[in-house]
Amino acid sequence: MLGSVPRAAAQPAQNFYAGKQITLLCGAAVGGGYDAHARLLARHLGRFIPGNPTITVQNQPAAGSLVAANYIYNTAPKDGTVIALIERGMLTAKLTNPAQVRFDLARLSWIGNLAAEVGVALAWRTAPHKTAKDLFEKELIVGAHAGTEPELTPLLYNALLGTKFKVITGYNSTAEIALAMERGEISGIGDWSWSSVKQQRPQWIRDGSITLLLQSGLRRDPELPDVPNALDFAKTESDRQVLELFLTQKTVARPVIAPPGVPGERIAILRAALVALAQDPGFLADAQQSNLEVALMPGEEVENIVGRIALPSHDLVERYAKAFAGSGPGR
Repeated sequence: MLGSVPRAAAQPAQNFYAGKQITLLCGAAVGGGYDAHARLLARHLGRFIPGNPTITVQNQPAAGSLVAANYIYNTAPKDGTVIALIERGMLTAKLTNPAQVRFDLARLSWIGNLAAEVGVALAWRTAPHKTAKDLFEKELIVGAHAGTEPELTPLLYNALLGTKFKVITGYNSTAEIALAMERGEISGIGDWSWSSVKQQRPQWIRDGSITLLLQSGLRRDPELPDVPNALDFAKTESDRQVLELFLTQKTVARPVIAPPGVPGERIAILRAALVALAQDPGFLADAQQSNLEVALMPGEEVENIVGRIALPSHDLVERYAKAFAGSGPGR
């Protein structure tokens, strides 16, 4: 038939994954939101890949997914048997940490995205901070792990908005930061996904243990109508553009990638499998039971967003880097 794919050409791609195992690297520590999403994906994705390969999760949390992203780009097999769920901070890492980033966003294979996120800055009940205004008047000690949003977001707020976060870096995961806050070592978190707060610490909300001070995202979360958006406090249009560039990564909050050079027909199979999950009752029921929010985005759409992040104007890149360079004293 005119336009049909010859059977001989299609057969290798359809048979490739039969009897294979796919390794799903998770660029975050065990017990957090990324880990939970990675394990949810691993439980279901193989059912929609021809050959039904098994999928195993390996955590590689160092440097906020930087090690995982560098490995995927430079070392991982380029045959479609290794994929990764990386932290969204990798989308803008090149702008602030060019010496350590050894991958090109434009050349990575984008399989799709599991969810968008809105972040929240929050204070423990013993802190004096009860409104966003207090962040500009009183120091709030927050915990962080290096190279991730709990560190980067409050530092950017300090530089652009004039907040008074004191960032204590050295924790290995947001779960560790949460425990430190409960123990009284710190007084808050500068940026944690609202969905993860609900999933991992619902008792905080139920018991009134925290105060939500700011939300961060290009759009407000409808569940948080009374929590101001950080964008509301941008002093100039220039500052707002820098903050919007940073927050764009939250629209691709749980990206799934493969190395460059994987045959296109295998990338197509992986993309189609992820899209199929969006309508799969078993996957959606598991997500709900696991208290995980999912909103799957096709790989092609992720590529479009990543393209906008990867190619900002030279002037915006300079302002972005300058904002982070000037945020150090707030640590």
